[in-house]
Amino acid sequence: MTDRDPGPADDELRRTLLRRTVEIAVANVTSGRGGPFGALVARGGEVLAEAANGVTAGNDPTAHAEVEAIRRACRRLGSFELRGCELYASCEPCPMCLGAAHWARLDRIWFAAGRDDAAAAGFSDADIYREIALPPHERAVPARPLPHPDPLAPFTAWGRKADKVPY
Repeated sequence: MTDRDPGPADDELRRTLLRRTVEIAVANVTSGRGGPFGALVARGGEVLAEAANGVTAGNDPTAHAEVEAIRRACRRLGSFELRGCELYASCEPCPMCLGAAHWARLDRIWFAAGRDDAAAAGFSDADIYREIALPPHERAVPARPLPHPDPLAPFTAWGRKADKVPY
């Protein structure tokens, strides 16, 4: 995608795709399968993958709608990159989903509700945003390095691997 100003047809298509994410989220809640989040990945207006939040259904805290849609789109395309694709989400992506979108190299993210709307409904990520800025040892879930005789061994092996697939 380019940063050109979208025309009216692009705007209508994007609104249609975004409406679909909200429909997915509402259906997920109504069905009892999970939380109020839906997402899809599209390329050139074609929907490559759709997903709803599956955290409670699968007992998987990483099964956010955005992550699931990214995983499905990558499998469909046979690639770990989604350049040329856009993520549509019923809500502004949380830090984990934002990270996944960056790692997938999506061109753009479109969302309906914002993080403050999510917080008002009981889904606040404010603590995570604050935590990211802290040194690892000062976080609520502290992280500290442990001494290891060769902590760089994986990176050394990667650097020497002639047939690696950079990502």
